[in-house]
Amino acid sequence: MSLRLGDLAPDFTQESSEGPIHFHEWAGKNWVVLFSHPADFTPVCTTELGYTAKSKDEWAKRGVKVIALSVDTVENHKGWIPDINETQHTTVNFPILADADHKVSLLYDLIHPNSLANATVRSVFIIDPDKKIRATITYPASTGRNFDEILRVIDSLQLTDNYKVATPVNWKHGEDVVIVPALKDEAELKQRFPKGYKVVKPYLRLTEQPNKK
Repeated sequence: MSLRLGDLAPDFTQESSEGPIHFHEWAGKNWVVLFSHPADFTPVCTTELGYTAKSKDEWAKRGVKVIALSVDTVENHKGWIPDINETQHTTVNFPILADADHKVSLLYDLIHPNSLANATVRSVFIIDPDKKIRATITYPASTGRNFDEILRVIDSLQLTDNYKVATPVNWKHGEDVVIVPALKDEAELKQRFPKGYKVVKPYLRLTEQPNKK
């Protein structure tokens, strides 16, 4: 099943390194990053899960829960986690789904036979508190993900959900944003952007990030 932006993230119950996960219940009213990796005891995945664990404070300040997945067993996960902790100098602090029966992988279309026959590709789903899929990114097995980019996307989503702005190319938290073209009323513009804005073109107006501290 192909999932699209705005779709409800499928619910499921599956075993994990931290016991059974009832996904929607586990997610609660948090943002969620669900990410798949091809296999346990592999080098790229080891670095990715280590970095995810090290980023605990970054996830927390954005109200994000993270959960990983592969088609390996709980026993494999529990055997691999000490290696991640040792080599990446961290402590894995999130569940890893043990999707040995491919139940979740099929729900989220994580197995791409032309890439990997039986293992999951490196997919990322960013899911909002209403359980809607807000962003997806898929990488080949050979390429480690940029988790700073995943955090950047979450920053953009959380900002643009609350203000009538969008984030331009290579934007990072704290930088100027663009005002959405649909906002044209001068009184509303002054109310929403009291620090003013720069008109580059009628459809391209730059302003300071509204919630910048």
